[in-house]
Amino acid sequence: MSKPVYFEDLAVGQRLESSSVEMTEESMVRFSRDNDPQFFHVDPEAAKESMFGGLVGSGWQTGALTLRLLLEKSGLSFAGGVVGMDAHISWKRPVRPGDRLHIEGEITKLRASRSQPDRGFVTFRAATLNGDGETVQTIEATMLAFRDPARRA
Repeated sequence: MSKPVYFEDLAVGQRLESSSVEMTEESMVRFSRDNDPQFFHVDPEAAKESMFGGLVGSGWQTGALTLRLLLEKSGLSFAGGVVGMDAHISWKRPVRPGDRLHIEGEITKLRASRSQPDRGFVTFRAATLNGDGETVQTIEATMLAFRDPARRA
């Protein structure tokens, strides 16, 4: 486990990059059966007749994986966890079995809370990319980040 990251450890312009994770047909179907049971997500044969021409992952799974990549694969381990405050997600292209996804992005804004001095807000933009470098999802999100008690005045 990496050293906990506090609000004070972050900087505007700081890059966020992760290693990659492979999307398997099994994980895509399992996630979609539980959360987004549309035929083009859960039935490989029926999906061939869809507008996608084959099985595609749920965008919600891509969103959840993006958070996992941020938390586990980017080297950032936020002290106290990450609490999302706001997010704008756009799905750009379908995710298919065998795609290897990773994130690339940066912190765009930091704002200390005026009413709660133990925290601040971190805004970042990131793209989730497949192994061909194609963007499958973009996100701009704001998260709560805790301040380091040892560095607070």
